[in-house]
Amino acid sequence: MINEDRSKSDRRGADRFPIEREVRYKVLNKKNLDEIGAGLTMNMSSSGILFTSEHLLLPGKRLEVAINWPAQLNNKTPLKLVARGRIIRYEEGRAAMEIQQYEFRTAATQPAIVN
Repeated sequence: MINEDRSKSDRRGADRFPIEREVRYKVLNKKNLDEIGAGLTMNMSSSGILFTSEHLLLPGKRLEVAINWPAQLNNKTPLKLVARGRIIRYEEGRAAMEIQQYEFRTAATQPAIVN
């Protein structure tokens, strides 16, 4: 059954969830000058991410983002979501990215400092 409460002007194909996590991104250029930055996710779905950006990210730009995931593998191994896609909208320091492929990776843990 289709959610009839959803506005007809809302074209989203997937529900968005308000998740605030640190995001690191890299613009995928054919040149060697990769633009990198950081921000915070504002909301996410299975098909897209809305996040704050310190750079102007024009629609059509391809990027890779890495987000530390709140869940852990086997309750002990940190995970990060790594997604690739393209920017579909940018306004007022916020970028909307369409996810084209993604994977979960184990996140590197900081080694203990021994004195």
